[in-house]
Order: sequence, then C-alpha cells, then structure tokens
Amino acid sequence: MTTPGKPLTDSPRLRRYFHDDAERLALTRAMFDHSADLYDRLERWTGLGRGPWYRRLVLQRAGLKRGMRVLDVGTGTGLVAREALKLIGPEGRLTGLDPSPAMLAEARKALPIETVEGYAEAIPLPGGQFDFISMGYALRHVTDLHATFRECLRMLKPGGILCILEPARPENRLLRALLRVHLRYLVPALTRLLLRRGDSAELWEYFWETIDASVPPETIRNALERAGFAEVRSRPTLGLLCEYCGRKPD
Repeated sequence: MTTPGKPLTDSPRLRRYFHDDAERLALTRAMFDHSADLYDRLERWTGLGRGPWYRRLVLQRAGLKRGMRVLDVGTGTGLVAREALKLIGPEGRLTGLDPSPAMLAEARKALPIETVEGYAEAIPLPGGQFDFISMGYALRHVTDLHATFRECLRMLKPGGILCILEPARPENRLLRALLRVHLRYLVPALTRLLLRRGDSAELWEYFWETIDASVPPETIRNALERAGFAEVRSRPTLGLLCEYCGRKPD
C-alpha cells in the first residue's frame, strides 16, 4: 500500500516508469505534451462519450454557481474547465493550471481562460482569491497529497469549495479486468487504426497502472481533513469514479 503523502511514487509497480519524484514529473509532463493534440479524442473513447455530462453534474453537485472565480488544477486541454464555464457564465472567471505547456496551448485554442504553468504541489499564484477549485482526474499524478491539499486550501477564499473528480480502483474483479482491457488495449488499438498514431499506448498503459495503484478513498478523505478542509465527503459512481468535496472554513 502506498503512503498518504506519496500516493504513487512508492508503488513498486510504477518504478519501471520512474524512480523518484523528479523523474515522475518529467515523465508525465513529456507524455501529456506528446499526446496533447489528440487527447480530447482519446478521452471521448475512454469515457464512452459520457464525460461532459458527468463532469457538469459533479460540479453542480459540489456547488459551482454563476459568477464564481474558479481555479481548475490539472486543467489539461480544458475538459473540466469547459463544463465549469457553462455554469459560471460570463460573470465568472476561470484560471487553468497545468505543468504541460502543450496541453495548456490546446485549452487556450478552445476556451477563453487564463492559464498558468505549474504543479498542484506548489501553485505559483497569490492565495485566497478563488471561490471554487476543481481538479479532474489529475490527483493520482501528484507527488504529495498533503502538499497539494494545503495549496488548494491556501488558494481558496474562506468558505470556498474544493471539488475533485478521480478514477477509483474497482473492487470488483470483473470490472477491474474490463477497465484494464479498455485502457491498455482497446484505446491504443483505436488510436493506431483511426488516428494512425501508435505512440500513445504508453500513456494509456500508464493511466491504467496509476489507477490500479491509487490510494483508497478513505486515504484521500483523511488527507483533506488533515489539510484543514471541513465538510469533507466523497461519492462513488458505478465503482469506477469518485468525487470528493471539502470546504475551507470561514
């Protein structure tokens, strides 16, 4: 089992990809930079077309409202940000944070958002300026849960909300096997056949490994509470996904 502070780096199964935090950060940035131009299409195959609906539902359920100022951590190409913009309207404001310049460039092509290059563990922005922080499917890529959650708490205004969407390691063996086949074999095969790109297989294999090695929901909830969040809660969906919410005390 991995430790709360180091959710992935300490997993023996992932050491074939990297040996320390510096290598992990370099690897993930390179993978996302390389796949940025086709990431949205691959995500549609991965999420079977249900991703936008689910992301918008989770954001609404967490309390995202019109006019809010939002920080989207690990924004990537802007998949969560796209749904957040629909909810906050023109009165709201959204900033996307991501370590991959290629992914941020894709987000700027499609969305009217500000972007900042940086990591969740050390956000290069002044604190206390956001009403809402979203983080979509990026938590398993951070090096330290506690540092990440402390930074999120710092960035929020009093009463602000943190909302995390994250894959969950399926407890059901059949479901876990189906997800493994889908990510490790089906999506890369479609990429080779339809997009003529065989170089994304490692990214999706790595995605599966990070999901299978991820920490359980109770570890994430405990880390949120230890960082200072109140009203921490989680909600599983179909045994595959989990949403987490917490509020910065007033």
